[in-house]
Amino acid sequence: MENIKHSHIQVKGLKLHVAEIGTGSKAVVFLHGFPEIWYTWRHQMIAVANSGYRAIAFDFRGYGLSEQPPQPEKETMFDLVGEILGLMDALNITKAFLVGKDFGAFPGYFTAAAHPERVAAIITLGIPFMIPGKSGSRHDELPNGFYITRWKEPGRAEADFGRFDVKSVIRNIYTLFSSSEIPIAADDQEIMDLFDPSKPLPPWFSEEDLQTYASLYEKSGFRYPLQVPYRSTNADGGLSDPKVSVPALLIMGEKDYVIKIPGIEDYIRSGVVKQFVPDLEITFIPEGSHFVHEQFPEKINQLIIDFLDKQSV
Repeated sequence: MENIKHSHIQVKGLKLHVAEIGTGSKAVVFLHGFPEIWYTWRHQMIAVANSGYRAIAFDFRGYGLSEQPPQPEKETMFDLVGEILGLMDALNITKAFLVGKDFGAFPGYFTAAAHPERVAAIITLGIPFMIPGKSGSRHDELPNGFYITRWKEPGRAEADFGRFDVKSVIRNIYTLFSSSEIPIAADDQEIMDLFDPSKPLPPWFSEEDLQTYASLYEKSGFRYPLQVPYRSTNADGGLSDPKVSVPALLIMGEKDYVIKIPGIEDYIRSGVVKQFVPDLEITFIPEGSHFVHEQFPEKINQLIIDFLDKQSV
C-alpha cells in the first residue's frame, strides 16, 4: 500500500484524486461503485502492478477526494464516460483495460461501446452490461421499499442518512450490501432501519478499512453519489443500439444480492447478455458476495490477471 502514489489531476475542469502503482506499458483503470472509493481496489491494484501492469484507480467526480461538479443534480453516469477518457488523455494513455464494479460497470461499458478504440478489454464485477431501464433487470417488480426506489426519491435518503454519522452510514450500507438478500424496507421503515447493530462487519472488511472508506465520504458527502448513479439511471446517453465489441469478462458472486433482482440471473445465464457483449466470458463465484473482490482477493486477482494476459493492446 505504501507504494501506491496519490495525486490530483485536472480532468474536465475538476481535480480528480488518482491512485497509481506500477510502471508497465499496459494500463488498467479501475472504476469503483457505491459505497466504495478508489481504496476498494487496493488488493487488485497491487496484484496487477506486480504482474507488470500500470494500475490506476480514482475517485469519480463528487466522490472522496475528487472535486464536486458545480451542479451535481444535472449529472448522469454518461458524464463519467468523458471523465474516464479525459483521465486517460491526461495520463497519456491511448488505450486501457477497464475494470468496473457495481455502478462503475456502467460508465466502463458505455466507454467500451462508444469508444472501442480506447478500450483493450473490460472486466466487470457484480453487474452485467445493461442499458438502464431497458435491458436485464426488472426493478419494477420489486416492492416500493427497494433501496434504489427509495434513494431515487429526492430528500428521502438525505433524511435517512442524516440520522447517523457518515461512518455509521457506510457501515450500514456495506453490511446490508454484503448480504445475499435484496435491501427492501417495509412501508414504515427506511433503508438504514434494516441494519442490525449487533451484526459485525464482514470478516474480510476491517475497522481500518471502514475508517478509510468513511474518511473519504466525510470529505465528499452523499449528494453526488445519490445523483450518480441512483437518480440518473434513466438518463439517455445517446447510445441507441449499443454493442460492446471488445473482449469482456463478467465475474458474478452467487451470493451477491444483485443476482436476485428480477431478471438479472436469467439475463446472464440464458446468454441474452451476449447479444450486447458477444465476446463475453462469465465466471460465477459460488460463495461470492457483492464485494467479491475484497472477500476473495487472491481468487479475483488471478481471474483478472489471467484475462488481461490473454489480451493484446
